[in-house]
Amino acid sequence: MGLTRVRPTPQEASMSAEQRAVRTEIADDVCRAAYAQASGPDTGVALVAVGGYGRGELAPYSDLDVVLVHDDDVQLGSVASDVWYPLWDSGFKIDHAVRTFSQMISAADADARVALGLLDIRHLAGDANLTLRLRTTVLAGWRRTARERLGAVRSLVDKRHQAVGELAHASVPDLKESAGGLRDATVLRALVASWLVDVPHADLERGRRGLLDVRDHLHEITGRAGDRVPPEAWTPLAEALGLEDAEAAQRHVRMLGRRVAHLSRLTWHRAEAVSSVRPRRGGRRPQLTPLAPGVSESAGEVVLDGRVAPADDPLLLLRAAAEAAERGLLLSPVSAARLVAECPPLPTPWPLGARELLVRLLASGRGLLGVWETLEETGAIDQVLPEWEQIRLLPHASAIHRFTVDRHVVETCIEASRLIRRVARPDLLMVAALLHDIGKGQTIDHSVAGEQVVGPVAARMGFDAEDCATLATLVRWHLLLSETATTRDPDDPVTQEEVAAKVGSRLTLSLLAALTEADALAASVKAWSTWRAQLVQSLAARVDRLLEARTVPQPEVGTPEVAVPDELAAGRTTVHFEVVPGASGATVTVVAPDRVGLLADVSAVLALQKAGVRRARVWSQGEWGVSVWDVAHDSLDPALLRRRFDLVASGEGGVERLRMPADDTLEPSVQVRPEASRRATVLEVRAGDRPGLLHTVLSAVAARGMTVRSAHVDTLGPQAVDVFYLCELGADALGDERAAEAAHAVRRALAGGTDREMERAW
Repeated sequence: MGLTRVRPTPQEASMSAEQRAVRTEIADDVCRAAYAQASGPDTGVALVAVGGYGRGELAPYSDLDVVLVHDDDVQLGSVASDVWYPLWDSGFKIDHAVRTFSQMISAADADARVALGLLDIRHLAGDANLTLRLRTTVLAGWRRTARERLGAVRSLVDKRHQAVGELAHASVPDLKESAGGLRDATVLRALVASWLVDVPHADLERGRRGLLDVRDHLHEITGRAGDRVPPEAWTPLAEALGLEDAEAAQRHVRMLGRRVAHLSRLTWHRAEAVSSVRPRRGGRRPQLTPLAPGVSESAGEVVLDGRVAPADDPLLLLRAAAEAAERGLLLSPVSAARLVAECPPLPTPWPLGARELLVRLLASGRGLLGVWETLEETGAIDQVLPEWEQIRLLPHASAIHRFTVDRHVVETCIEASRLIRRVARPDLLMVAALLHDIGKGQTIDHSVAGEQVVGPVAARMGFDAEDCATLATLVRWHLLLSETATTRDPDDPVTQEEVAAKVGSRLTLSLLAALTEADALAASVKAWSTWRAQLVQSLAARVDRLLEARTVPQPEVGTPEVAVPDELAAGRTTVHFEVVPGASGATVTVVAPDRVGLLADVSAVLALQKAGVRRARVWSQGEWGVSVWDVAHDSLDPALLRRRFDLVASGEGGVERLRMPADDTLEPSVQVRPEASRRATVLEVRAGDRPGLLHTVLSAVAARGMTVRSAHVDTLGPQAVDVFYLCELGADALGDERAAEAAHAVRRALAGGTDREMERAW
């Protein structure tokens, strides 16, 4: 009896689970008929489907993955060839094999890929009991060894993702192999089958079936098997899916992929957390490690601490996200969803704390990616930045870009986070990276459109008018340096004048140079070649010299007069602390007889009291040293601060706890700025903010007998930008050698070196 393949025509093929079931049933009938025609035995031998065919998910041009399995003591004779010949003649493309029962089990035990495929075994013909035994044995083996095999499976998944990219963001996505594709959905089902972890079944099935529908359409459009979506297929896909246009089709498919990728990342995190801890008898309460007000860590996830009331804290969502991203932890989707539902909206304009948390989040590096994904999936991005909707999953028109616009923006933030030591305003750099392509998806030039959007957004975030104007300039001209450097002569004074006129200041130019590099690196390797980098850096250096020559030296900012408290003037105490609570912290004013090391001691007191310094101004007022500190602590007691100061000054305050090297991947920047003052030596320090940072810097300076005439301390997101005006005791600016000594000492101190080590190195 001859067999003929019955393939649905494009008109007959529907993109639904029901139609996939019809295609599967047709294939099953063909396989059963082939087995019957070959007189396959009823015992000891079975024809089984594996892989996608085993799951009953045949696309119009799918292969049939089948295995003829037999008990070890059964001799097949000509049964195998008698089955394969009619299947080949049927018109189906067959991927077939013959294995003994033992060979199947051994292969599953030896190769994680085989084990994953055999979890979807389905009986077609022959001995149903043999198929059941095989399926049961494979599943039991998988569950028994899952903890030990997760590493191998994860390695396979990671290698595939690196090779193929992400379905949600790749320019030519692969519906099966991409991160967030059908292969990941299959792996998730296997993780669930291991009993180590669960996954939201309804969400996974919606995403998986949606991708299966798209693949069915793709097969019909291209007339062949395949999983990659070429650019020309988006328009017919839109028609088949009933969507408006090719862009809508892309957004639909990429949204499905993003959802599956999110579930995959979440499930893998939890599976690995579970596999690393051996089960214990009885229940166990989750262990919470406090991270920040209202936020704790549990099993590698950032969660709410159980005592917090989200309705009372509009900053809690950003705080949780920043902590998760900076620590490389998972932001719990359950906690994030609760925060989205219960946190009040941020006031307009945002308070300073909200802006600082956003900058910390954006500057967190690679940890931003997973947290941003959770914020997307829970709707948090729409609350913080509703303008994001314009670029969400928006495809790039330029082939040089490897990601969609929204993912490119996140990658730009990640690249910019590595450059914050180069700029004096890391907060402006990070927000510009977030907003530089916010104008895309409109009918006018995206730089022009973005400039119109960024001003109101920056004002809503609480930036002042000058900073809003700087951000608007950065967005408007974020392509200026790369386009000018590659199309104009950088040595031509006219070229330099044009660029200088558009950027306006050295600060804006330095920010624009960093943004240009981050933008290009996020686009693709080709976009920031050595040649292009040299051209851009050369142009920026020439324009910087031009702007420097035109810069009028600014007089040093005057200092206010602070009334000296009576008890201090009368000599009854050595230091006076005054604390004025504020909306999200306090202002601490300190007055004491000026001396070398005074500021180091005051900064140590605040660090030991866990009062994070946001801003500080320091100056000398006659014989008195005055400092005003804006700190993130609203319950400081002046009397306690005074007692702590006396202990620190006597050497018994426990300051050794503050002398720890920074856990920072970026080198600190310590520079002497000879042009900034004639009366003092200006030392600028840019370093990752951490408890005790100021004490570390000021102690290194004090150890060399240098005084701090004034200081300007700022914490901008994750980075401290501190400027110190140093003098010799009883004199003015340091000499060149002493200035270099100060800079070297601070660098060594920030690296965790002891004072004796620093002296030897010097």
